Amino acid sequence: MEMLRRSSVFASEVFDRSHTDKELVSQAKALCRDYIHSRLNRAGIGWSKPDHGLAASGDELEYLRPNVYRNVARQLNITVASESIVSDAFLAVAADIFSTGVTWGKVVSLYAVAGALAVDCVRHGHPAMVHTIVDCMGEFVRKSLTSWLKRRGGWVDVTKCVVNTDPSFRSHWLVSAVCAFGHYLKATVLYLLREK
Repeated sequence: MEMLRRSSVFASEVFDRSHTDKELVSQAKALCRDYIHSRLNRAGIGWSKPDHGLAASGDELEYLRPNVYRNVARQLNITVASESIVSDAFLAVAADIFSTGVTWGKVVSLYAVAGALAVDCVRHGHPAMVHTIVDCMGEFVRKSLTSWLKRRGGWVDVTKCVVNTDPSFRSHWLVSAVCAFGHYLKATVLYLLREK
């Protein structure tokens, strides 16, 4: 219950404003930075963990599919030393995840991919690539998600698909996230085939 209250407070303080494209992109990047910090902290290489619902939903998603959201750079067969390689790979995965439509589950899945890729970058000695990932998230949201977000009233609804105190119950967003996993694997294969 406390998580729900904190998520609601976070959402109302940060996301319950006008919904211009610029604000939605800025909020997406702020969420991405916070999520990455949370993910780095969990990996033992980051800062303090932000307290909002996206981190909780990403944690649950990563718990369900740990092999998907770990060692993303290795799965994509990329080196994280090049900004263009990291951004191209992230945007290719993002495009494939959303190729069949947009759901909150897919949005959470994309943030989980961003967090996992950021962990890879930091572990391989390229912490500056975190900024590249955040910028790519902003670019993808600007090009592909702002209209969808506006129709849903902005980012505030992301917390509605997150908080669940009963671990045996899986809410509808999780089903979409698991489906996004399939798209992620497909994107990985397509990306690898494109490079050969």
